[in-house]
Amino acid sequence: MSQILTITFPIYAAIAIGYLIVKRGWFGTSDMRTLGKYVLDIALPALLFNAMATRDFAEVFHPGYMLVFALGGVATIAVSFVWFTLTGTDKPRRAVAVMGTACPNSGFIGYPVMLLTFPDLAGVILALNMLVENILLIPICLILMELSRDRAQTSISHQIGTILWGVLKRPMVIGLLLGLAVSLAQIPMPSAATNLFQMLAASASALSLVVIGGSLAGLSLRGNHWKAAQVALGKIILHPALVALAVLGVTAAGIALPADLQVAVILSAAMPMFGIYTVLAQEHGHEGMASIAMLIATALGFFTLSGLLLALT
Repeated sequence: MSQILTITFPIYAAIAIGYLIVKRGWFGTSDMRTLGKYVLDIALPALLFNAMATRDFAEVFHPGYMLVFALGGVATIAVSFVWFTLTGTDKPRRAVAVMGTACPNSGFIGYPVMLLTFPDLAGVILALNMLVENILLIPICLILMELSRDRAQTSISHQIGTILWGVLKRPMVIGLLLGLAVSLAQIPMPSAATNLFQMLAASASALSLVVIGGSLAGLSLRGNHWKAAQVALGKIILHPALVALAVLGVTAAGIALPADLQVAVILSAAMPMFGIYTVLAQEHGHEGMASIAMLIATALGFFTLSGLLLALT
């Protein structure tokens, strides 16, 4: 158990520091937004680019991992959509709830966890997660949210195109795709450039956790608490469970997936929801529910992640 705490304690201690410095007034929520923008737009794109560009494409491309992560994520979207439909949830709230169950925080929490658990694979795992999330899971959830508006003036195809274009313009996606291009073209990276990207990437881990903690301190907790609890449980229990089933299915089908990556993909799905979840929910007037769900998932995540690490490693 002490080995598990060496991973989970630093993660949640850094989150607690972020929460404390905002609650005490040493930093403001606006400071957290600025620091978060640095992580999202500079540190993580540099990390993703370096993880891809400095490795051979065959080394970083794991179709079995991506298939498992995609199947588990889509299954989570489907199951949660059915659940929230059967429980009489209105369309906008249902769309927000579905996104909360299926979109993990691979960058701000997942990467630091992987860095402590699988230091040699952490960058590759983040890149694989980001590919699946940004090309498949997040667009599906954004489309559901757009369709919940019941707007007739814009065609569905135009809405989908706008969403996909918005995803492709994100700095993390640009960094990831550029890194893949460099890897495919086998362009050698100068050591000076590699050192620069490594230096920027090194700033991502601790700072991202502090930002998560500080952001939690500024959340509004007015909303449907019971619905938020269902979203949180869907994220930290349903999602990893369905990904674990996908691991069993894919390996039974004869698709090879190394043991480390099997553990990594289940842990990736067990992360709380991604950091901009409350911002996206705010556009539909359900930021209160999203904030409560994120707080519950992050708090309970200490126990669920510790349990999974104990069981799987």
